[in-house]
Amino acid sequence: MNQLNLFDYSLIAGYFAVLVAVGFYFRKMASASLEDYFLGGRKLPWWTLGISGMAAWLDLTGTMLITSFLFLLGPRGLFIEIRGGVGLVLVFMFIFIGKWHRRSGLMTSAEWMEFRFGDNFWGKFARFAQVLAMMLFAVGMMAYAIKGIGLFFSMFLPFGPAACAAMMLAITCVYTIQSGFYGCVVTDIFQGFCVLIGAGFVVVYAMIAASGADISEVAMRATGNDMWTAAMPTAKVHMPSGYEHYSALGLVTMFFLFRTIFQGMGQHVDNRYFGAAGDRECGLLGFMSGWCLLMRWPLMMGFAILGLFMVTTVFPDQAVVPEATDVIKQHFDDTGVYVDEKIWHEKLAEITSRPGDYAELTAELEDMLGEKWQSKIALLSYHGTIFPERILPAVLLGMIPMGVRGLIIVALMAASMSTINTLINNTSTFFTRDIYQNFIRSKAENKELIYISWTFGLLFTAFGFVIAFYAENINDIWSWIQGGLVGGLVIPWFLRLYWWRFNGGGFAFGLIAGIIGATLQRLIIPEMQEWYQFFYILAIGFVASVAGTFLTNPTDRSVLEVFYKKTRPFGIWGPLKSCLEPDVREDMEKEHKNDIISIPFGMGWLVSMLLLPLYAMIGRWDAFAITFTVFAVSLIGLYHFWYKQLPPPAKKA
Repeated sequence: MNQLNLFDYSLIAGYFAVLVAVGFYFRKMASASLEDYFLGGRKLPWWTLGISGMAAWLDLTGTMLITSFLFLLGPRGLFIEIRGGVGLVLVFMFIFIGKWHRRSGLMTSAEWMEFRFGDNFWGKFARFAQVLAMMLFAVGMMAYAIKGIGLFFSMFLPFGPAACAAMMLAITCVYTIQSGFYGCVVTDIFQGFCVLIGAGFVVVYAMIAASGADISEVAMRATGNDMWTAAMPTAKVHMPSGYEHYSALGLVTMFFLFRTIFQGMGQHVDNRYFGAAGDRECGLLGFMSGWCLLMRWPLMMGFAILGLFMVTTVFPDQAVVPEATDVIKQHFDDTGVYVDEKIWHEKLAEITSRPGDYAELTAELEDMLGEKWQSKIALLSYHGTIFPERILPAVLLGMIPMGVRGLIIVALMAASMSTINTLINNTSTFFTRDIYQNFIRSKAENKELIYISWTFGLLFTAFGFVIAFYAENINDIWSWIQGGLVGGLVIPWFLRLYWWRFNGGGFAFGLIAGIIGATLQRLIIPEMQEWYQFFYILAIGFVASVAGTFLTNPTDRSVLEVFYKKTRPFGIWGPLKSCLEPDVREDMEKEHKNDIISIPFGMGWLVSMLLLPLYAMIGRWDAFAITFTVFAVSLIGLYHFWYKQLPPPAKKA
């Protein structure tokens, strides 16, 4: 397979060399203390943390998945990704959730549970339950990332998806476990720069391809969607097999918006917010992450536009797509091999990389598809349609010339590795700080704790790898994470911030019941649609949380007062307000008012900002003008109610 040339390989080798060098360079600095290893000593500038936070959102798997929705729906694909890919929870983080957590002065959101509920049995149990939840969530996210990595690189290398994913994980682990949080932040900035360059090339190629063409007509031939350039969600849209449950796009968008607001209001935060110098820096780093997300969406829209032209060229008559799929399935049936959706792409990779083992089948495929049958079968879905989740790598193979191809592959490698290193670092922090040091070896020295973190990072990565290849497709994993698992977590996460009576018992009961409910649903009814998953598991979490709260003793008043004075959240905290001085309470209520007013402005700013380049790339200047007005008004509102109210910069130690 000659998919890359010497220049491409040189770029990739140089990229890996930089990452490994960063790992070794920061190894000694990261090993100075746990705070250095996991939080960068709380001394990294807010803008570096903000760029690093953006890089964690630029995962390859999500990029492939969002590209598939943009390919199928045009700009309206963004509204499905309100469920997570748009990053709306960032709005809640930079306005108030981030500073509420940072004010504790702690290292993890699990350790924060004892700060909230006390150093008693239920406080410790809540801390343990949070670790369990975050590890399960991280395994799901790791599996999600690994699945996409395997699908992507198997189109460029003569290996199956599993082997390709294993190689990438090994390289990521080499630099991540050595350099800790310092290495994550520095490599994220470098990788973000790589993504920016790659995005520029893809957008240019897409604009050249679309120049003078009727994009609506091309989209109709490629996807069957006669409203591809529409600006806003409609009641019904055309979706292929495997994605039919998104057809009611208007209702789907409303559901995802509701879930995201509810989730964002109770969102925990990652290490970057605990590592910020002060409230102002905590807000600015999240705002910076939002701005930096802007580079991701033109990149994905560029791939989607190029994908339309590629599909119409490769399959001018799409009737051959289900026919070729049936031929492959029949071949395996005749040889006594059962192929389901879980292993469909593994089998396609085998056929492509070892055609000699399938001589009769490949001869039939060549007759049907022509000389380039190998690249064409990679686009076949199990359902006999174009597989949208492979549009991105197929475009790289078919429409990007060698030389530039290597540069864009580096950008996409950067997207995947920046996500994985964040997952490894965050999850290792939970295990080392909240399990090993808290429950197993409280007197362990720094060197031992660092080694434990390394060991756990490797085991965690291996486990995520195994889980990844039991899933049918990328969207299958993401739907369960967001619809099932998150549904089991959001009630206790939400109540801990807004209800004074909620205690460690309620948190532990709610979290564990939600996790068990999500896991049983996955095992017994895996085909349940994600909105049903969410509300079903939400109900379980709510009942268990309230029951646990009233079945166990209230949190000690002195613990609540310390928490309330430091965190100063809004919500149902009436009995605690008396512990504040009148002037402090007045300032707090003003802060709450501004924070709440800022939420719709923040959401309007982020969604409109991401839509603007999508409308511009397809020439929808009417929609662009309206969206720009929303963008401008939202920014003005954010400036007045949020930015102007930020405290002065934190003093350097």
